[in-house]
This record gives sequence, C-alpha cells and structure tokens, in this order.
Amino acid sequence: MPTVQTFAADPGSYRHWRLDIDGAIATLTLNVDPGAGLAPGYELKKNSYDLGVYIELSDAVQRLRLSYPQVRAVIMTSALERMFCAGANIGMLAQAEHAFKVNFCKFCNETLGAIEDASDSGQVYIAALNGTAAGGGYELALACEKILLVDDGSSTVALPEVPLLGVLPGTGGLTRLTDKRGVRRDLADVFATTAEGVRGQRAVDWRLVDEIARPTDFQAAARGLAEDAIAAAGARPATGTTGLTGVELTPLSCYAGSESLRYGHVRAEFDRRAGTATLTVSGPAAAPSSMTELRDAGAAAWPLAAARELDDAISRLRFGEPELGTWLLKTTGDPAAVLATDELMASADHWLAAEITGLWRRTLRRLDATSRSLIALIEPGSCFAGTLLELALAADRQYMLDGVFASDPDERQPAVVVVGATNAGPLSAASGQTRLAVRFGQGPRLEAALAACGKELTAVQAAELGLVTATPDDLDWDDEIRLLVSERAGFSPDALSGMEASLRFAGPESTATKIFGRLSAWQNWIFLRPNASGPQGALRRYGTGQRADFDRKRV
Repeated sequence: MPTVQTFAADPGSYRHWRLDIDGAIATLTLNVDPGAGLAPGYELKKNSYDLGVYIELSDAVQRLRLSYPQVRAVIMTSALERMFCAGANIGMLAQAEHAFKVNFCKFCNETLGAIEDASDSGQVYIAALNGTAAGGGYELALACEKILLVDDGSSTVALPEVPLLGVLPGTGGLTRLTDKRGVRRDLADVFATTAEGVRGQRAVDWRLVDEIARPTDFQAAARGLAEDAIAAAGARPATGTTGLTGVELTPLSCYAGSESLRYGHVRAEFDRRAGTATLTVSGPAAAPSSMTELRDAGAAAWPLAAARELDDAISRLRFGEPELGTWLLKTTGDPAAVLATDELMASADHWLAAEITGLWRRTLRRLDATSRSLIALIEPGSCFAGTLLELALAADRQYMLDGVFASDPDERQPAVVVVGATNAGPLSAASGQTRLAVRFGQGPRLEAALAACGKELTAVQAAELGLVTATPDDLDWDDEIRLLVSERAGFSPDALSGMEASLRFAGPESTATKIFGRLSAWQNWIFLRPNASGPQGALRRYGTGQRADFDRKRV
C-alpha cells in the first residue's frame, strides 16, 4: 500500500462523501467513487471503503464540530439504492501488509469514536440505512446514536466477517453490539455467524436497529429521528457575544522531508539509525486575552492549530514510519502561557472552548493507542504544563533533567512541570479516567499530585510526587537516554506493543478500551493466522468461488 501523504481533506475535494447543511441538520451521504482507491489493484464497489474514504469521514466529523456548530443532528445515509455500505474493501485488505491492516482498523476505530464523542457533546449522529449495511458498514451505523433501517424486504444489517472472511469485525462491532446496544449474547452469536444478516422487524426485536420504515416513509422517518435528537439534546453551551459562528478549517501546512515533518507548532525529526522520532510541540507565544481573540484567530489559534498538527503527525508517522519504534516527546515554550490558555478555555462557557478541548482529548487518545514506545524528555526550555503535561503523562516513561545543561548557550533555567486544572478531568484517557488516575490509582498519591496544582515543580519535587520516572543530571543525561533508546531497540517490537498497550489501558474498562485493547489484540493475531491470510485462508479465497481450507485445531 502507498505511504499516505496527508490525513487532511476538504469537502471541495471529497471523492466519496457529500456534506449538506440544512439549518440544525446536516446530511453526510456516502457515494464511494469505485475507481478512486488509494492504491491500484482493487475497486471500491458497493460503497465499500478503504483508508481514503475514512480520511474524508474523519475530516467531515471534525469539520462539522468546528465549522458548523449550529448543526445539532447529522444523518448518515447512502446515495446508492438498496446498499448503504458493504464494509471494508476485501481486495484492499487481501493485498495490504499486516501493519497497514492494523493501522487502518485503528484509524477507523478512532473515527467511529469521534462520532460517538460528537453525539455525547450534542451533535447527534443518526444512521439512515437506506440499504444493506454489512461488516464495517454496519459498524459505522453502530457508532451512531440511532439506527433506522429501510424495510424493503431485502435490506439487512450483517457482520459476516467470521463466516465469510475468517476474521473478526475490525472496528468494534462485537463490543458495541453487547455493551452499547444491549444485544443478548446468544443472539449476538447467532447474528455474527449468519452471513446473510438480519432484516425488518427481527432487526428491531434483536436491538440491532432502533426503527424500520417503508421506503415511502424512510426520508421522513430519518428527519423525524434527527428532530427528536435535537429536542432531546438541549441547548449548546452559551457563546457570549460571538454567536454560533464556526471556524473555517484551513488546510494544514506541513513540510514533509525525508528526515522530518515540520508544521507551525509541531515538528518530528527522524534518527533512522537509532530508530527514533523526536516529536516537539511548541507552546503558545502568549495566551489570548479573551475567547473573542481566540475565536478571531480562527484555525491559526494555538490550541486549535497545535492539536490539528499533532493529530496529523501521529497518523502520518503510524503509517509512514513503522520502523521508528521509539518516539521522544518534547515541548518548548512558556509553561505560564500554556496554563493561561487552559484557564481561559476552562472558564469560558463557549462552544469553541469545549470543541478544542475535545479535539485535544481525542488527539491524546490517538497517542495512547499508538504502537510505539513513548518517552517524554523534560529539559530546560520545555513547557510540560496543563494540556502539554498530558503528553508526558501519556508516555511510557518520563525523564526530567535535574539542573541545567552546562553547555546550554541560552543559559535557560532548570525545567519545571506544572499540574493544571485540565489534568484533573477534561482530557481523560479512553477509560474515562484522567491519566493521573491511571498512573496513581485512587488514593493519597493522586491527591498529592492534584494538591500541587499550579506549582512549578522541579525535578526533585516531580520525582517525589511520582510524576517522572528518573531525574538524571547533566553528566548522566546523554548516556542514560542513549542506553534507554538502545535497550528499547533491542526488544521484540511485538512484545513491546503488547506490554505498552496493557499498561496504558490500566484501570477500569470502557467500550473504547475493550475495542483498542482486547479486540485489537485478537484481530491482530487472527489477521496473521493462516486461516485468514494464508494461501487457503478465507480472506484470500473470498470471491474466488473456492472454500477456505481451515486448520481445525483450536488455539
């Protein structure tokens, strides 16, 4: 598969979706261009999708929240007759390398999570299935708050992956069936092993969909569900005097060289010999004086621009640089400016502040779910405070220089870290807990860290509170970081990915942690098994007329 150059899109260049706005209701219509796949060798028939389709969907979900705040309900439907979406394109999956399949499923899962997050925040998604929704097509519907299925005698919902392809539904379908929709476990088993799916009233009775409607009543029924969702959601947060005017999301500017990615506030520098990418996020030059000033800055406002850039960089590195197995996370700037920006947004009863915070939350969760070793390096001149402290808390280890570098020409002051109010809730991990709570659990250690809110903590103080892993001085810093990177490079990448994911998703389970933890691990294993991907496997033989030849031993 080709290296994806960008994860940004724009409605004017969409090949697969159409976005229409009608007051408080938006309609996203799926109309996949069969010949517009990201790579040669497959055709996107029956509204099947590849990564390009989901890149556009991800953009649309984000754009609706930030550019169209007046929209309260989003109807997702299809331009095809009797076909909503056939799911992930099987030809694409069959020819893709394993690493691409894993990252593809992960990106799709994160986009579905963004749809659910939008519904929770008052922009509710309605799946209007005007035809069959199979596999990933039904999983897309499962992410929506309500599902309407056309009752035309033939259209079904289905998860045919197990009986037809020898794999699992790859984007959370099994988990959402039971945990979100409350489908009985035995009926879920029947459903997930019935290739032809379920239609009509039985789909309602089994809780697979919420409502059905005859073709002549379908559009009115979809509109009615959207209007009901708007009435139930209530008002958006107050907006001061600015009104519900959205922010135009201008294209991201990124210089992509062979050894680096460079944005306005984010840069990634590659050391291929060491197998590292150094990701540096620059803090704001100064905090905006008001939400009006922040709003007037539009997409260039630091908290919005930095989040979009970091989000894009994470996705590019996942797909494009799989051999850079260790990411070194750095920041640069003034901690006070980060905290002041956080405080402004936290104190403002403003829709834009809530949406930017939500974007940071989703971006940090994307970092959590990334199969790379994450090491935070806290040095003089850094600004690990408030929102940007979450980068360090998301890391697997945190190293903080005790003192200064003797050779520093700028003679900067020793590094500090600052716990802010944003670290106490708004930027929660996928479990719903804060990263401080994931780190410490409930009890005196968490209480001590929160009690230090607003204080500039030196390396010694941060270590005493348990906020950092180690505090080498200038004499030991380079050697300790070099040995750490070398050690990481010597371990099995597969074992590291499993270990890191297990530790990052500590604490209580949620639907999201099950999807990214349990389901992703099972799917990764099943993708590699001969029963799926071998020459006689179900995934390879699908569509050839030949039955799969399974190894019948249960493992």
